[in-house]
Amino acid sequence: MSEPKLCKNCETQIEGDFNFCPECGQEIVDNLTFGVLFHNTIENYFSIDARFFRSFVPLMLKPGVLARRFVDGKRLSYLHPAQFYLFISVLFFFIFSFSIRKADSQVSKALEKGFDSEIVPDSVIVEQDSVAIEKAREAFRKNQKYMGLSDEEVQEIDSAIASGQGRPELNFSFDRKVLDSLIANNAPENEKLKAMGMKEDADPLTKRFFAQLLKFYNQKGDGILQTFYDTIPIAMFLLLPLFAFLLKIFYWRRASFAHHMVFSFYFFTFLFTAFCVLIIGELIWDIPFWIEFLFFLSFIVYLILALRNFYRSSWIGAILKANMVTFIYLLIIVPTAFIGIVLTSFMLY
Repeated sequence: MSEPKLCKNCETQIEGDFNFCPECGQEIVDNLTFGVLFHNTIENYFSIDARFFRSFVPLMLKPGVLARRFVDGKRLSYLHPAQFYLFISVLFFFIFSFSIRKADSQVSKALEKGFDSEIVPDSVIVEQDSVAIEKAREAFRKNQKYMGLSDEEVQEIDSAIASGQGRPELNFSFDRKVLDSLIANNAPENEKLKAMGMKEDADPLTKRFFAQLLKFYNQKGDGILQTFYDTIPIAMFLLLPLFAFLLKIFYWRRASFAHHMVFSFYFFTFLFTAFCVLIIGELIWDIPFWIEFLFFLSFIVYLILALRNFYRSSWIGAILKANMVTFIYLLIIVPTAFIGIVLTSFMLY
């Protein structure tokens, strides 16, 4: 009779002729060689790679079908929805970082000019930088569709830029000369905060706000957009469950909250994938407005098809609920989240 063996992984005592541990599944005989290590690495890589493509194709071409298969129990052939979402979101924020770097540099330079600007007497004529003004006007006209501005509003902004001074100036409610003097003399922080208008009996949250404002002033706003960008992934982990909660309201009896989360993971994975394509396209060439319009319209069409396939609802029900969910999400949840991100970014700056 063979002596009992001990699994090196879970330390379970094994009796009998087993090649694999009945408790954890690890191979009992430890024959780790370079060939075995290389084989296992390649095998694991192509296993994940195969599951990725088996998941990616239906995700993009068959809205809602992949989520339906997952909740129906067909899971081993596909990537887990949370794993799929994390992988694509990391890829998205990596690609997005290339765009945000240039924007952060431009915002930081603009803020620095505003901080460095001085009050000029009315008798002094300020020479306008016509090139900079024209670039600003062109930027507003080019990004009109993203900012939701009408032609009349763009014309008003265009006129305001043309008639304004070429150098921006940031206005603060406190005396900047007094604060600059305290900073130059390395005065205690409390003295600086008082000069900014903070009361002595201020609560901790107010003190934190003034401390962040002082930091913002000292650094001239450098890196504020990057901080905002770094806060977005955290916000997405809250926005996704809120989207699932909306689905729960509209499909109260159709599925559990876990099923709504599965649908949300896959839908947001599709959105991030689509935005990756859009950002890469924008980096290569200037995409026409009508293509971008059709691109964003496809999100609604995708959601309608996904709701119909996943919840097996009627066409009318899918169309109505897709539009209602989108309307509520974009009108209430996203703006509220945006305000929260801005405040959080400032407090963490």
